[in-house]
Amino acid sequence: MRHLLLLFLLLAGCAATASNPSFPLTSAQAHQAIQQMRDDPHRLSRPVLLIGGFLDPDIAPTIYRSFFASVTIDAKLIPVSIGFCNSFADCRRKVIAAVDAACPSTDPNWTTEVDVVGASLGGLVARFAAAPSPDPAHPRRLRIARLFSISSPHAGSALAESFAITDFHREIRPGSAFLKTLAAEDADARYILYPYVLLNDTIIDDRYAAPPGTTPFWLPNDTILPSHHAAMFDDRILADIARRLRGESPFSRFPPAPL
Repeated sequence: MRHLLLLFLLLAGCAATASNPSFPLTSAQAHQAIQQMRDDPHRLSRPVLLIGGFLDPDIAPTIYRSFFASVTIDAKLIPVSIGFCNSFADCRRKVIAAVDAACPSTDPNWTTEVDVVGASLGGLVARFAAAPSPDPAHPRRLRIARLFSISSPHAGSALAESFAITDFHREIRPGSAFLKTLAAEDADARYILYPYVLLNDTIIDDRYAAPPGTTPFWLPNDTILPSHHAAMFDDRILADIARRLRGESPFSRFPPAPL
């Protein structure tokens, strides 16, 4: 057992040597940047919707709310848990209802404009909520200015490809009808998508963390935690998102370097 653990740590260390020229940021630099932002909090230009992931009982939204509150002034932060929704349609209604409750809109078709931070499935749900509704009974859409997704299965999930026990899993299989329909709407999307992922994500697969034909902002996993879960609370990713939300120069830059 000791030898297996040593091998795991060595492999983790090797993976962490990768560097991304379009996202040149270390954890130490991220920690310093976060402290600087906490020392000088900024006001934000719009509310921020914080969406958790599959089976998340509100952990990620709660942590995100605390983090972004620490680097902002009087920010309107809207946490929403979709962990136990029954379908993408159910998630969509819950997300839109949360925004309407926090920031009412008189527009019959759109919510108030928000920025979104989506963890795992939450990023894909936000993208779906912003697309035209397939349900005439619920036509309202989520108006997004910027979508920051963290390890979201935009093009599918490697795990769902081999193991699917729920409708969510079946619909996020690469090449599914759901994902194809959603991808077809991307050309008309009104928001900017910033997809993030840590390398060696065995839950979704790094290449699926951005919509087809696009590349995510990737970073090496410098922890011993699985990449998918480590990404949710990675200081480098959160520091970059915070910089963008605050209107400051980000650490990442387009175009993202190839995986």
